[in-house]
Amino acid sequence: MGFSVVVPARYASTRLPGKPLADIAGKPMVVRVAERCQQSQAGQVYVATDDSRIAEALVGQVPVVMTREDHPSGTDRLQEVAAKLELADDDIIVNVQGDEPLIPPSVINQVAANLAANPSSQMATLCEPIEDADHLFNPNVVKVVFDDDGRALYFSRAPIPWHRDAFADGSRDISGERFAKGEWWRHIGIYAYRVSFLHQYVQWPPAKLEQLESLEQLRAMANGVAIHVAPAIEAVPGGVDTQEDLERLRTQLGGQA
Repeated sequence: MGFSVVVPARYASTRLPGKPLADIAGKPMVVRVAERCQQSQAGQVYVATDDSRIAEALVGQVPVVMTREDHPSGTDRLQEVAAKLELADDDIIVNVQGDEPLIPPSVINQVAANLAANPSSQMATLCEPIEDADHLFNPNVVKVVFDDDGRALYFSRAPIPWHRDAFADGSRDISGERFAKGEWWRHIGIYAYRVSFLHQYVQWPPAKLEQLESLEQLRAMANGVAIHVAPAIEAVPGGVDTQEDLERLRTQLGGQA
């Protein structure tokens, strides 16, 4: 099974401008992400960016595909990459976020293999158990519900599924004997796509659910696309969304800005 990895990297992050170039132990974050991806079984790794500063930081390290500035989502940006590279419709692209410098290469391989093994799905993604109430009720932690065959039923920022009796009185306690591991799942933002699906995706207008939840995968679901979901085979550390996340990672890797 062959696949490519594309790392979208925008300079104009709302919460942390210039995030892809943030120094982590002597290397820009986007370089660290690309290095992780190169340790996977991907045939090729690309960084997709609309900023020349990011492209310059990657010279000699990973191929860069320059993309437009006006893409409404990362999925739209990937489609431009697939078109520019003239990839075949049945090729598989894995989207690894540019703020995941500790992503395990094993989960990159996993999500690509899952899509290849499920021909009825046009996308594949991963999840992990939620065992902490703060995460369950945090709107920045995306939750996913899927059926017994690993097909996504819905993604939401709300705590789904809703335990009618346990939460009816406002309680947020998810400990105790009546709760079991695997009742709630955090969506991990890594995707594998078939190129043919990417070309379809950009033809669809943003869906109402997508706009309501601010989750681009809901555009696919609104158009009847099957998304395969599976628990990650290895823990995936959180990405870098804030300055606090960045400082924590610098401390972990022993580097200073």
